[in-house]
Amino acid sequence: MSRVRDWMTSDVVSVAPGLTLRSAAELLATRHIGGAPVMAGSRVVGVVSLSDIVSFEASTPVVPGAEPDRAEWELEPPEEWREGEEAPAAFFTDFWPDAGADVLERFEQTGSPEWDLLGEHTVGEVMSRRVVAVNPEKSVRAAARLMTRLQIHRLLVLEQGKLLGVLSASDIVRAVGAARV
Repeated sequence: MSRVRDWMTSDVVSVAPGLTLRSAAELLATRHIGGAPVMAGSRVVGVVSLSDIVSFEASTPVVPGAEPDRAEWELEPPEEWREGEEAPAAFFTDFWPDAGADVLERFEQTGSPEWDLLGEHTVGEVMSRRVVAVNPEKSVRAAARLMTRLQIHRLLVLEQGKLLGVLSASDIVRAVGAARV
């Protein structure tokens, strides 16, 4: 019977609670992983996933930027537009100073109307403080059952409080594919 130790990932990517959500998301995406343990020194204090970050962003209203003084707008409707008719799209493209600006470039400017939500918040704010761990000698089958019951995608592998690795759903798929479960 396969043990967790045989299939876990021991080259663990971890993050600190003070890391910005933007940096954490970039790290997870670059390493092609869905989540990571959160470490304060050598102690595991939580787990963060891309789902945690996306849920936070989706549920947090952005802070609107400073509205320019209406006198600066100088918006005149296009000549071909007549009151009572629907304004043409040119109203939105020709009269907005940043029309056509790269969206990512605008997000990176914290002074812009689009506030950099991910750059302003940290992993510690969104991480799950509930750490689910298994012993490296536990069977892969038992670990898979635990993940299914708790509806989670990864288990931390701890031995005497020390992080040895992570067993992910992908690791279990590898074990099943090798028919060594």
